[in-house]
Amino acid sequence: MGKVRGGRRAEMYDAKLGEDVARAQQGDEAAFAAAFRLLQPRLLGFLRGLVGDDAEDVASDAWLEIARDLGRFRGDGAGFRAWTASIARNRAIDHLRRLGSRPRGTLLEQDLMELPARQDTALEAFETISTAQALALIATLPQGQAEAVLLQTVIGLDGPTTARVLGKRPGAVRAATHRGLRRLEKHLATLGRSRVTVSDFCALGEGDDREAIQRCHGPR
Repeated sequence: MGKVRGGRRAEMYDAKLGEDVARAQQGDEAAFAAAFRLLQPRLLGFLRGLVGDDAEDVASDAWLEIARDLGRFRGDGAGFRAWTASIARNRAIDHLRRLGSRPRGTLLEQDLMELPARQDTALEAFETISTAQALALIATLPQGQAEAVLLQTVIGLDGPTTARVLGKRPGAVRAATHRGLRRLEKHLATLGRSRVTVSDFCALGEGDDREAIQRCHGPR
């Protein structure tokens, strides 16, 4: 469920996360800290696409709830990603309601690295787009489309798990993702882009690991 893209490395990621969560539920504070370090980059990326520069504050609220309700969680590492993403999304929605605003992004996140250049025509448009810009671009989508794309690309959830987090039918999520990618395709048209897929954005949850980003995209 909600398997992170990336093959063997993804399996190891979820296995390690599941082990850390199980130990944390037994009161191991170091294990909880380890789970935090694994998930925080993904949650921040997801939240940056929803609330922009307020992502750190919203993530802090989410982690307070995660820590408080940790004993109630049942599942493996992949399930924990989905559970924490749902909590983070709820806190983001609450935050946006308080502000009376829609999801918003920023182009000022200099701490995120640029995506690696690709030589094939299908990916060459991303040679000049940074991860921060990609997140900000996704944030320009209508909320439902942005959430569907972000959950699958940054958090790494599959379609059915994304649907459960959003409380929607899988078909509705597929439609929202398709519409979102079509909008992104139009934005990227000036860069010569001919087609956009979810996998083109899958590196957004990989932080600053260039090799992981390359594995995320797969072989040419």
